[in-house]
Amino acid sequence: MRPFELTAPPTVEAALAEPGAFLAGGTTLVDLMKLDVLTPAQVVDINELPLRGIDTGDGLRIGALERMSDVAAHPGVYPVISRALLLSASQQLRNMASIGGNLMQRTRCTYFRDVAVPCNRREPGSGCPAISGANRMHAMLGTSDACVATHASDLAVALVALDAQVRLVSAEGSRLVRLADFYRMPGDAPEVETDLRPGELISEVVVPRLDWASRSTYVKVRDRQSYEFALCSAAVALDVRDSRIVDARVAVGGVATVPWRLPAVEEALRGAPVAQASFEDAASLAAEGARPLSGNGFKVPLVKRTVVRALLELTEGSSL
Repeated sequence: MRPFELTAPPTVEAALAEPGAFLAGGTTLVDLMKLDVLTPAQVVDINELPLRGIDTGDGLRIGALERMSDVAAHPGVYPVISRALLLSASQQLRNMASIGGNLMQRTRCTYFRDVAVPCNRREPGSGCPAISGANRMHAMLGTSDACVATHASDLAVALVALDAQVRLVSAEGSRLVRLADFYRMPGDAPEVETDLRPGELISEVVVPRLDWASRSTYVKVRDRQSYEFALCSAAVALDVRDSRIVDARVAVGGVATVPWRLPAVEEALRGAPVAQASFEDAASLAAEGARPLSGNGFKVPLVKRTVVRALLELTEGSSL
């Protein structure tokens, strides 16, 4: 790790005036600094800033500095969010990692994290060796000829399914941005990963009120049961009345360059009876537009099966 200056501004305004990299839990930043992937000359500790709190009065508001484990355990948090958090990382990391930091975490692509090889996200224009290399864990949706790295956050998938927003603060004020719009697909500029502007900081996550999201879940398929990133995941919420689906929210992770909402699957579910055949018909649309790589073609059927599994988990054995 290279030398750096550490500061701890006492106010949000003072923190926004600092030119360095923001440090909350540090579970991503410190790792990447150790690898020389990120080499900030200044690190700004924001842990004492007033960016905490969980408000469930009308919808859900989560301060950016709330820890993942605390949010997961809060009784007013939708099940899909809580489950996505509990299936992330390890208990020790969940106790340290912040909500804002989780949403801003960088890809776990091995080429991005190895400074000895090219990577367009790390060094624009240097190339993407994953396209023809070891790409089993990589994306098949939202990719480009410049980058095929998957987005790493489980929480972001759940929040995108619920149409959540992030509040971004700067010296000029604040703005709300839909999380689905906040993340950028790589296109020809994969180094630009989000809509975060210079001098901005995530202050909170805002989830609109959705009473029927109490029936929601998050399914994560991975190579091992603990401390592993998703090969595929599915966040699902259902509004069911008289054994028929009135509305649905579906998003998937582990298969795309950003958290991937599935509006075609949602539309196919609306009005359908609660039955495995209906789920399979809707899930058949989950991989539309996919561009599988040499090592990850299995994700095409996997994403369909994962969506079906999540739907079944929500509906089997319950009175609908």
